[in-house]
Amino acid sequence: VLDSFRRLSAEADLLIVEGAGSPAEVNLRANDIANMGFALASGTPVILTGDIDRGGVIAQLVGTQAVLDPADAAMIKGFLINKFRGDPRLFDDGYKLIEDRTGWPGFGVIPWFPDAPNLPAEDAADLGGSRGTGSFLIAVPHLSRIANFDDLDPLAQEPGVTLKIIPPGQPLPVEADLIILPGSKATIADLAYFRAQGWDIDLAAALRRGAKVLGLCGGYQMLGRTIADPEGIEGKPASVPGLGLLDVCTVMTADKRVTETTALHPASGTMVKGYEIHLGRTEGPDRARPMFTVKQQPEGAGRPDGKVMGSYLHGMFTEDAFRRAFLASLGAAAGSVSYAATVEATLDKLADHLAMHVDCAGLLVVARQTAD
Repeated sequence: VLDSFRRLSAEADLLIVEGAGSPAEVNLRANDIANMGFALASGTPVILTGDIDRGGVIAQLVGTQAVLDPADAAMIKGFLINKFRGDPRLFDDGYKLIEDRTGWPGFGVIPWFPDAPNLPAEDAADLGGSRGTGSFLIAVPHLSRIANFDDLDPLAQEPGVTLKIIPPGQPLPVEADLIILPGSKATIADLAYFRAQGWDIDLAAALRRGAKVLGLCGGYQMLGRTIADPEGIEGKPASVPGLGLLDVCTVMTADKRVTETTALHPASGTMVKGYEIHLGRTEGPDRARPMFTVKQQPEGAGRPDGKVMGSYLHGMFTEDAFRRAFLASLGAAAGSVSYAATVEATLDKLADHLAMHVDCAGLLVVARQTAD
């Protein structure tokens, strides 16, 4: 991790390191490489960001200082307040209280940014509910270890689509036009979780009513006949039955495929640029009907009736031409949205938003304090 940090630091004028989890998980501090452990080892100054929309932001920040080891606390150079709804001046007293209690300077209160849903999703905790108001319903089960969920974002921007993330405890809607099984950090465990919610029964019912099914990466593996993990890559060695909706089988292997991929979608003739990041090899008769081809080799699989398909390719829906063709083939009214242009325009708006409400000059001064 530190070697990667040094390499990136040598290439960039400004390197921003995002923590994962909480800096105040002191019970896990001994093995921490994602928060204060990394900051201390790399000499990187820290700005704490508190999410006021979740409530309790004063306790978040003051409490963090109270439980941190003094050496860790010394790495923190200030704080930001994020997602404030209303007039930020209403928080002036709370802001000063945090400064007085911690001795840390504040670098700004960032008001709620309403265009944030147009940016790629970053936190699974923020997934949920419905996006869009179109008549074509796409349902996605919220797996316990869901991964690469930003695959879904371009679909949510299509005017003819409603994208609905289904939380645990709620059934998959049998009236859905398309059900997407997303990626997973632990496919076998999430397949058990999927069944525990009764979603396998809902999925079968939706198929009978005419829904189409797409599995992405781990979701693709779940759709097959079996998933075998003889070496215990994901946990204890095991072989489990899949959902049996594609005639393929997956064997987990220690070699992880991580690569950028350019693929052809034969059904529409469109090209797709995406990436693969997965364990395991998937083989079987339904690979004879691949969703894509990569250098004339099959990628993914499809059922003979065309109702169920799967692919390892992440990022496919960012390609406007493919997304429109894919949705049109399923009967959805595809729009003229340019996903990349929307993201770029939103990033420009966000930059202006931050420049207006954050002491950027002060943050740059802090950034220059990084130890050699």
